[in-house]
Amino acid sequence: ELALKSLGSEGLFLFSSLDTNNDLYLSPEEFKPIAEKLTGVAPISEFEEEETPDPSGETLSVVAKFQPLVMETMTKSKDGFLGISHVALSGLRNWTAPAAPRSMMLARQFKAFLPPKNKLDLGDPWWIIPSELNIFTGYLSNNRFYPPPPKGKEIIIHRLLSMFHPRPFVKTRFAPQGAVACIQAISTFYYTIAFRIHAEFQLNEPPDFPFWFSPGQFTGHIILSKDSSHVREFKLFVPNNRSLNVDMEWLYGASESSNMEVDIGYLPQMELESTGPSIPSVIHDENGNVIDSRDPSGEPIQFVFEEITWQQEIPWEEAAQKLEVAMYPFKKVSYLPFTQAFERAKAEKKLVHSILLWGALDDHKPLSASLPAPGSGRTLRETVLESSPILALLNESFVSSWSLVKELEELQTNRENEFYSKLADLHLEKYNFPVEMIICLPNGTVVHHINANYFLDITSMKPEDVESSIFSFSSNFEDPSTATYLQFLKEGLQRAKPYMQT
Repeated sequence: ELALKSLGSEGLFLFSSLDTNNDLYLSPEEFKPIAEKLTGVAPISEFEEEETPDPSGETLSVVAKFQPLVMETMTKSKDGFLGISHVALSGLRNWTAPAAPRSMMLARQFKAFLPPKNKLDLGDPWWIIPSELNIFTGYLSNNRFYPPPPKGKEIIIHRLLSMFHPRPFVKTRFAPQGAVACIQAISTFYYTIAFRIHAEFQLNEPPDFPFWFSPGQFTGHIILSKDSSHVREFKLFVPNNRSLNVDMEWLYGASESSNMEVDIGYLPQMELESTGPSIPSVIHDENGNVIDSRDPSGEPIQFVFEEITWQQEIPWEEAAQKLEVAMYPFKKVSYLPFTQAFERAKAEKKLVHSILLWGALDDHKPLSASLPAPGSGRTLRETVLESSPILALLNESFVSSWSLVKELEELQTNRENEFYSKLADLHLEKYNFPVEMIICLPNGTVVHHINANYFLDITSMKPEDVESSIFSFSSNFEDPSTATYLQFLKEGLQRAKPYMQT
């Protein structure tokens, strides 16, 4: 109360965004972002490197390519952003180019991507940055402007993402956080490592309120030597193959409980790529003498690199799938594209278990218009969709799919294929915001459906039952959500019987 009286609500909001341990005192470390902003000088961080790479080692040139968000793809653009202040979107509108179009990095900094000694099999995932959040720990504060200093393996990822924007958060507010990787190919001296990173950016600074920009994922690969002295190739990008690939949330007031606006949109391009293999920063002749990096005519010396012969490898799609399942255990069930799911269901004489969402099910986004939404896809995927009984029944009796509302709306108007259009039509008839779970026949007839908000309302615990319920969960190994979802699936199977027998 005293702090509120001294600072006012907006001043207290800024203070608490810096006071990371909530002790109502700002340590020098907590005050550092403001000091850097006011002075324009950023001191060299003690966290810059845990071990300093050899400055005479090889260097890698990385370029950033960025096309800004297509504003017209935001749902709020349909009403011309009515009711949304220009200030709220200023950080988004002003972000039109990468913060650093090109950067020179030391090859050994990419050592963070190397596998641990117990993860040397193809497709066996490990965590570069482990996720520290789950359904029980909740989520991190929305009321923050400046990322915490990166440590350990976070440093290289923070530095790479800083090429896009100066305020990347390598640990997202929502689970699953972190970065996961696996070996895609092995040669005598090299690995190809596939990786997936969940990170987000804070686009606003005080006195504006926070604006969070959360791409669905960053993915890519790196080809590097087993001793990390040489990087042959590096690429990181946000996939742009779906019609929406970014989640945005912004606060409208000076407190954690303030109203938050949510929207989704399409980002055409956000990628980093090496311009070529890493090259020595210092060149020695056969006698060990340092020689000029340019030939007598002034042209840079051209390096010739041996061709890599891969002894073992798996396709990119397989590696990406392994990373996806590591991030999302619910993906142990295959979720097929919408039309493909109906074709498979017809061939296998199964029902379609379909999830229709406003935002994506397998990005790290909250997926709903209110945070933390009781009916979000995030809650579903971290509870019922990951549980063993659900996974078993889905694998046995259903073909699963998830779709964006926007994608089905486009399919609905596609008159080239009347059957697909009708499938989309039947789904959208049953949809209610934000997430609808649907069970249907291979011909698209809906036999059962339930809205996620309603589902989670009927499975939520009463306060007086919390203690006893927690113990009963652990003894029965089945929480009310799992039991209710199992019942939903079994009712769908029962209702479909008359149709499937004909």
